Amino acid sequence: MSKSAVDGDEWVKDAAPSPTLRTWFGHDPSRFDEFARRYRAELERRPEVLDPLLEAAREGPITLLYAARDTEHNHAIVLRDHLESLLDPSPGSGSN
Repeated sequence: MSKSAVDGDEWVKDAAPSPTLRTWFGHDPSRFDEFARRYRAELERRPEVLDPLLEAAREGPITLLYAARDTEHNHAIVLRDHLESLLDPSPGSGSN
């Protein structure tokens, strides 16, 4: 899907994993846990990039798009869980 196909919606490119991290991960499921740890660390170093997503999520459901074929091992899963933890910071919150 191209950016123009989601025209009118927010495209928060800076919330994506860094190119270096994406290349290292290479969609290898055996690297997913470490990828998730590193990606969360990237997000925590730049919390402001999530502001548009958090604002939208506080108003209602949001949809995260991703290009990976693997529906269980991709950055959108990590991003979803991270956003959920920020929206509900109580212990044990978020999906696993």
